[in-house]
Amino acid sequence: MARKLLGMSPVELGEVAASVGLRPFAARQMVAWLYKRAVTDIEEMTDLPKKARALLIEQGYTVGRTQPLTVARSTDGTVKYLFEGRGGRDIEAVYIPDRERATLCVSSQAGCRMGCRFCMTGQGGWQGNLDAGDIINQILSIENSESLTNIVFMGMGEPTDNIDAVLRAVEILTAPWGMAWSPKRITVSTIGKQPGLGILLDKTHVHIAVSVHSPFSEERLSLMPVEKACPVSDVVAVLRRYDFAHQRRLSIEYTMFAGINDDRRHADALARLLRGTDARVNLIRFHRTPGFEGVPSDADTMVRFRDHLNGAGITATIRASRGEDIMAACGMLAGAKKTNTSDNQL
Repeated sequence: MARKLLGMSPVELGEVAASVGLRPFAARQMVAWLYKRAVTDIEEMTDLPKKARALLIEQGYTVGRTQPLTVARSTDGTVKYLFEGRGGRDIEAVYIPDRERATLCVSSQAGCRMGCRFCMTGQGGWQGNLDAGDIINQILSIENSESLTNIVFMGMGEPTDNIDAVLRAVEILTAPWGMAWSPKRITVSTIGKQPGLGILLDKTHVHIAVSVHSPFSEERLSLMPVEKACPVSDVVAVLRRYDFAHQRRLSIEYTMFAGINDDRRHADALARLLRGTDARVNLIRFHRTPGFEGVPSDADTMVRFRDHLNGAGITATIRASRGEDIMAACGMLAGAKKTNTSDNQL
């Protein structure tokens, strides 16, 4: 079985280097090849002795990079990449260009255990966790990798349900020995599962986005079964213990469903729930998914909801929908393999 180098820390790479007779400084060389030069093959690590490279390969080590299985392109410039996943279910990453910004939405699991009724990822169940190498591979292996300005853990999976791999991936992204990104370029989206949320807040300085979708517990439970284990009131209580006014940003994700969570009663309750948290609300148009009877709120309703929140002192914006024509918009990632065609291949 192949043993991936991608996702390893300098300490772990030092142990690998020692196993093939290399001196400790070789670990620093391997780190640079993996995370700064983004090599795809051990043979490209040309400042390692040829014999050592051969021994690494003989022992079953690989870089661990894999190319996308398919690529789908939207008319709005969004690009969706399908990568090999876990348990027979592939995973998706979405590239979103927007003027000077280029964001990649990455997956942390193959599927999801949270079971949100309106989300295609959750409807398909959970097939396994990705490791840090799988997450970093999505970032390094897309054709637009070098132009990326932001990463969001907002693809398939619940990041706090795979917290160790997400923490390792964030470390690789932000550490000076790794890719040396500012944590301000990274956002992790979560339903607020504990203890993962607290660990994420304590150990990183990334921005946090929390999925709420209703300020009322019973109504949120009808949309998100995890409300039973992770009540929104408890999630917000955890968030109140942290500073979101300076080093990091707190966003609230709120998908709007006509006649379900989009009236003034909901806006007032959401404002009360969030008052004093420095949270910003992203209002998201619902994208229809099979098996869920809800329909999107209309544009006028979303504008009224936004304006009411702003009037109550809660900053709110309406997020532009991207990639719906290639099933890449919020809630539409399913990870099903697509038929290869000449139009969607690298």
